[in-house]
Amino acid sequence: MAFTKVLIANRGEIACRIMRSAHNMGYRTVAVYSEADDDAPHVQMADQAVCIGPAPVAESYLNVSAILDAAARTGADAIHPGYGFLAENAAFAQACMDAGLTFIGPSPQAIDLMGNKRLAKLRMADADVPCVPGYSGADQDDGVLVAEGEAMGFPLMVKAASGGGGRGMRLVEAAADLPGAITGARSEAANAFGSGELILEKAVVEPRHVEIQVFADSQGNCVHLGERDCSIQRRHQKVVEEAPSPAVGPELRAAMGAAAVAAALAIDYQGAGTVEFLLGADGSFFFLEMNTRLQVEHPVTEMITGQDLVEWQLRVAAGEPLPLDQAGISFDGHAIEVRLYAEDPYADFLPQTGTVVAWRPSPDIRVDTGIVEGQEISPFYDPMVAKVIAHGRDREEARRRLLRGLEDTTLLGLPNNRGFLIDVLRHDGFADGSATTAFIGEHFPDLTRPLPSAAARALAAVLIYRNSIQNGAQDQTGWRSAAPIVVAIDLRFDEEKCTCRITPMATGYQVSLDDDEVKTLELINATDGSVRFRWDDVVSSANYAFEADDLHLDLAGSGHGGRFFEFTPALAAAKEREGDGRLIAPMAGRIVSVGAQPGEEVVKGQTLVILEAMKMEHEIKAPADGVVTEIGVKMGDQVKPRQMLAMVTATSTSTDAEAAA
Repeated sequence: MAFTKVLIANRGEIACRIMRSAHNMGYRTVAVYSEADDDAPHVQMADQAVCIGPAPVAESYLNVSAILDAAARTGADAIHPGYGFLAENAAFAQACMDAGLTFIGPSPQAIDLMGNKRLAKLRMADADVPCVPGYSGADQDDGVLVAEGEAMGFPLMVKAASGGGGRGMRLVEAAADLPGAITGARSEAANAFGSGELILEKAVVEPRHVEIQVFADSQGNCVHLGERDCSIQRRHQKVVEEAPSPAVGPELRAAMGAAAVAAALAIDYQGAGTVEFLLGADGSFFFLEMNTRLQVEHPVTEMITGQDLVEWQLRVAAGEPLPLDQAGISFDGHAIEVRLYAEDPYADFLPQTGTVVAWRPSPDIRVDTGIVEGQEISPFYDPMVAKVIAHGRDREEARRRLLRGLEDTTLLGLPNNRGFLIDVLRHDGFADGSATTAFIGEHFPDLTRPLPSAAARALAAVLIYRNSIQNGAQDQTGWRSAAPIVVAIDLRFDEEKCTCRITPMATGYQVSLDDDEVKTLELINATDGSVRFRWDDVVSSANYAFEADDLHLDLAGSGHGGRFFEFTPALAAAKEREGDGRLIAPMAGRIVSVGAQPGEEVVKGQTLVILEAMKMEHEIKAPADGVVTEIGVKMGDQVKPRQMLAMVTATSTSTDAEAAA
């Protein structure tokens, strides 16, 4: 079982994370990468790297033969799957073993069993692990599922038996919605996991999502390393994770830990695993699933235990016993992690693609990442760009440190959820530790994009003016023979606008916003990418970057950066063309469904096209009642950002009604 060189069958931050521990232990490492990742940090970090195919995951990171060939070509004798992709693929684990490679994970049999929620629940029930009441039968006929669901009562959850990450999952609150939920979940599960098998579970109302980290070795030893609370989620995707849970005390921790260990022992588990539970307000808990791999949120467990979980994985895979027994595991303080995503919280969390024009993580906290400045965030992979983690003596200290660390982290170039994460950490409902899985729905039901402050608008206008001077677009030096000049800038921030008037002065700039009071903005110290300035007698700092003529600006401590630009006649003409009824691809991706044909009458909100990108399906809907005049794509097409997908000519009735409203 001894090995010397580890191939990491993954990408991004988790590949970098695994390499750090492997290098510290003296192992050589091999990276695999797609054509889209040829200059990615994990490729540069590895001792050797092999390209395994084009950008689409099916042709690269899911290409088992290409990965095994890379191992053979480089002499790698072990494979670490990370998480996602092939991490919970029993066939891949078996293929590694058949090729004489050490698979750094559990046995194919354990992966296969726990990868099917239906079979896993049956095994856990036999092991006396508490399970959520529901239907896990082999009969998958839609009629049987509907009948079982109606007998169970509502609300209930429809779940894909395979896979995870919220795909193939639907919350159903009324009988009339059940058939559609079954159809939708089955289709999504089949596309994502290759299996449309479903289970039904009674919905536990406003539970906490609490998971237990377990570890087992080949000598029959098994321990748990405490719990993580992952209750704050959106669309069943975790947003904030922490350890320990604010809702778990020593007795409950011991009970949940014992149940998790029993679950692992029941399937002869080896390596790192996570047993997930739903925790009710009364202290009752129910088995949800077992993830047979390292979790995204493993850093919070590392920070409160002082243990390197990747090192544990490597030692167990090499045949060594666990480094500690249960009595030797202790917990210190509190840790909180958030997931920094390239997504727009104010556009229904739509994943974003684009160039990272500035990336400066805070040096005061732990940041696990796999990006660098200048890197493209492509549509082919998960949009998570980093995990940001802070540790403190207690929960409040950890929260404060993470909040400041996020505020001091700069990510410019494309919309991201940093500001939203800051708002979550600032919220009283999070600060007091009472948050459940209903937290985001209750406290952030309708997110409104925050408007930039007066200081941000004034600084943006001045920086854009200075940039235009440097690029020769403005030839004014600031003075005429008789008086200083006044420059008008039509400043835009998304759909918002602000008329800014700037007068360059010897000691700064006089600025008025929308013809309001004139104030002075002084640039105290301006370097490439950062600026210290005085506005309204307050000195502040900001980070910025230009991408062509667009300004990406982030005021220190605000948590909300943005893109500013000067609205010119050319941009106005382009904007007018976009409002002609064309439906545009929000990002690059693959067309998985076309639901209308030219000449067809449609109603506002009707789904016309479904675009798959960044592991999600995005519904492109009719903007108004009307007639489809053009469909520009077909199922299976790969499309580029802003490519025309369809055109809808609104009926006069709908147009008139919307105008009247």
